[in-house]
Amino acid sequence: MNQFNILTIYPDFFESFSKYGLIKKALDKKIIDINTIDLRLHTKDRHNRVDFKTYGGGPGMVIQYQPVRDALKTINSEKCYFLSPQGERLSQKKLINISEEKNITFLCGRYEGVDQRVIDNLVDEEISIGDYVLSGGELPAAIIVECVTRLLQGVAEDIDSIHNDSFYNGILDHPHYTKPEVIDDMTVPDILLSGNHKAISIWRRKNALGATFIKRPELLKNVKLSKEDDKLLQEFISELKTKKNE
Repeated sequence: MNQFNILTIYPDFFESFSKYGLIKKALDKKIIDINTIDLRLHTKDRHNRVDFKTYGGGPGMVIQYQPVRDALKTINSEKCYFLSPQGERLSQKKLINISEEKNITFLCGRYEGVDQRVIDNLVDEEISIGDYVLSGGELPAAIIVECVTRLLQGVAEDIDSIHNDSFYNGILDHPHYTKPEVIDDMTVPDILLSGNHKAISIWRRKNALGATFIKRPELLKNVKLSKEDDKLLQEFISELKTKKNE
């Protein structure tokens, strides 16, 4: 079982999150467990405050060291991640690594952040979900739990669908189509209706490479393409140029 401990001042945030989709399925099957820990229950402040004004002056409040330290003492965790815009940018590779850790903790910041001594002494890594700022770490924690959970054995009905996801192998996913075959004069590519599984597999690989080339070309710099992949990509680029010239 993978244990997710979440340190937050809003534990109720995760109640509805746990009631739907793959998260509920994983909880019901005891593949994961989500343990929310209310930081307010671990403060020594008589008003249950966990934050105070920043030294040196300035706007905003800062989460104090003591409540975080004492909350962490109540759990046995392999690693503590702090959700922060200053952290390492989240990637599929990072999620795969996290999925191999059985008992981890996410610290959700609020206000202006946390006392730097929390980061220096209690946090193992900082993670960012992007170059923007949220009001707190609850949404990033939920996103990471969702992303990691779907990678775990026994959660998704078709594990191949996970392995074909965008970013899993360093490139984007191929296009998908479903019923009807024709709508608003737009048709499904003939190859997908052919029943030729080998040809379909090649088409999907070529169009996955093509989607990456068009939408996220920088990803291709970090992927070692096989000779076959390089050939398929060049075919896609050639076909794309032909379409533009028509």
